[in-house]
Amino acid sequence: MFRSVLAMLIALAAANARANLITNGSFETITPAVSTGTCSVYGTGSTNVTGWTVVGAGGTDVAACNTSFTQSGISFVAEDGSNWVDLTGLNSNNDTEGVQQTIATSIGKSYMLSFWVGNVDSPSTTFGVTSTVDVSVDGTSLGALTNSCTTCTTTLAWKEFSDSFTATTTSTTLTSLNGDPANDNSNGLDNVSLVANGSATVPEPSLLVPLGAGLLGLLGWRRLRSV
Repeated sequence: MFRSVLAMLIALAAANARANLITNGSFETITPAVSTGTCSVYGTGSTNVTGWTVVGAGGTDVAACNTSFTQSGISFVAEDGSNWVDLTGLNSNNDTEGVQQTIATSIGKSYMLSFWVGNVDSPSTTFGVTSTVDVSVDGTSLGALTNSCTTCTTTLAWKEFSDSFTATTTSTTLTSLNGDPANDNSNGLDNVSLVANGSATVPEPSLLVPLGAGLLGLLGWRRLRSV
């Protein structure tokens, strides 16, 4: 029994250590809230989407869209939760616009970044046929990731991408920019996650105290029961 309880507690501690470090990764917290079936536009410098800053050249913007938003017969559903971000915005489409967040990291530790890119294949509208997100860590590109589904003609379809990096500073800035051409007005981003990789699966020192207390309590209960 002791071994099974120990394994369970360590597994719980490991899961906690690998918790998502991104604030508001699914863009659920926005001030003011995005109304059902609509999109809200945010210009460069905006922090209306909690945890995120809109970046880009002057005059550009991004949009947060509710999962019930529809246009031209297409349903623009979120990958996770109620909202997602359209990196092409509504009033502009420039490959310098996007969102950015700075996260506390540990030098030398590996991290795994994952996110979903949403696309519709709609050449007869202004929504284009592919969606590309340019991702960088502290200004170093992780690549241009493209969702090029061809069957997503009536509903926004999502594709997951992931990559790892090693932190070189105590704070790391993640940037996701629109990589679509100017005539493509739909580029979805949702469910962004960053977890500590590798050594992060070992319980942190702060977790060992409550774990130890719990184990001692279980051992004491077991001894009393055997008396």
